[in-house]
Amino acid sequence: MRLPYAPGLALFAALLLPTAGSAADGGKLSDAQRQYQEDRALCMSGKSGQDRATCLREAGAALQAARRGQLEDSQAAYEKNSLLRCTYLPAADRTDCERRMRGEGTTSGSVAGGGIYRELRTVVPAPEAQ
Repeated sequence: MRLPYAPGLALFAALLLPTAGSAADGGKLSDAQRQYQEDRALCMSGKSGQDRATCLREAGAALQAARRGQLEDSQAAYEKNSLLRCTYLPAADRTDCERRMRGEGTTSGSVAGGGIYRELRTVVPAPEAQ
């Protein structure tokens, strides 16, 4: 015996199960979806600083990462990333880099303008004359 609505019910159940399982993460996913819509609108406006295809690809990749729980968007993650960049510098330069990343000194520029310039002046006394 075959039920006339079985394929429709199966499809409905298949669509419903993933949403029921992710209801706990609904807040994060809705935030990610909202961010994606904002990013996409920026891409389409041409004001993102990237060509449209790259911008849309990046926005889509961020949404996919958020859906998999791989998108870490916290102040601690930003700080960790900024300090991690300093680890590749020679030891003599690393401390000043870390100080700049923590906000010491002056900062100018923007990502959209081509980069952020951070400057920290450290006065080093001259060696004593002999």
